[in-house]
Amino acid sequence: MLESIYGNINTDGEEMNTDTNADTMKSYDVRTRTENQTPEHTGSDSVTVRSSRAAVVCLALLCVLLLTAVIVLCVHIYTNNTNYTQERDQLLTKINNLTEVRDQILTKYINMTNERDGLLIKNDKLAKQKDQFSQERNQLQKILNETGDLELQLNNLLLLKTSFIIQCTVGGNHELTAELLVFTDGWLYSNFSFYFISLLKKSWTESRRYCTERGADLIIINNREKQEFAKRFSNGNEFWIGLTDSDKEGNWKWVDGSTLTSGFWRSGEPNGKNGENCVVSFSSGWRDHPSNNAFRWICEKKTLSNELHIKTTDM
Repeated sequence: MLESIYGNINTDGEEMNTDTNADTMKSYDVRTRTENQTPEHTGSDSVTVRSSRAAVVCLALLCVLLLTAVIVLCVHIYTNNTNYTQERDQLLTKINNLTEVRDQILTKYINMTNERDGLLIKNDKLAKQKDQFSQERNQLQKILNETGDLELQLNNLLLLKTSFIIQCTVGGNHELTAELLVFTDGWLYSNFSFYFISLLKKSWTESRRYCTERGADLIIINNREKQEFAKRFSNGNEFWIGLTDSDKEGNWKWVDGSTLTSGFWRSGEPNGKNGENCVVSFSSGWRDHPSNNAFRWICEKKTLSNELHIKTTDM
């Protein structure tokens, strides 16, 4: 029985091997026939294949280029976006700063406008005060001029009164043989004239103006007695006298227009240096000086009696 079994097995195995071999042969025959049946390509078919491959390659390159362009574009856009954001932030900062500056300028402008308005108001007030002061000054100047005129008239009356008193005391037509000194408001009477010596120092022109404003003029010294009197009167101090050559160099004239005939010059004077056109009397004699130098001065005011005395003497 075992033999029959093993025999069946072997039989079956052989059958199976037979079938396997048959299948293998069939498969080989099929591959052989398939390989043998591979179609042969013509020339047009080869060109088509190569064109297809070239198109695929070109498409692949285009895809790569497109991808690269997209990447570059994205990077560029990102970079620009970042820059634009920074610029925007900077512009916003500048705008804020400019806004603050504008507000500060507006505040300053408002303050300056207020100050200007205040100054305009003050200017108007000052202008009104100036007008008031000008009016008051004019009024005071007018009063001062009137007072000066009254003072001059009063001084003239006092001097005339004193002159008459002296003449009545001495005796009408008797000639005075000695000096009679009488002080009246700072003026000294002597030999039919009144004299005033200053304590201040001024230029020759200002000194003469002081005298003329009081109805007098700078002293005229035309004799030795008057020279000695002026020296004693001034206590030996130097003073302006009414002698000048301002009209013509070397042509010395007194303030009354008369020409100098004889003088009491110091040695070497007058020398006419540096525009020395006016005369100062020193204890040692006369010297010419520039008129803008400052010295004391003596005013002389002649009385009516002096004029009558001069006329009588001339007769």
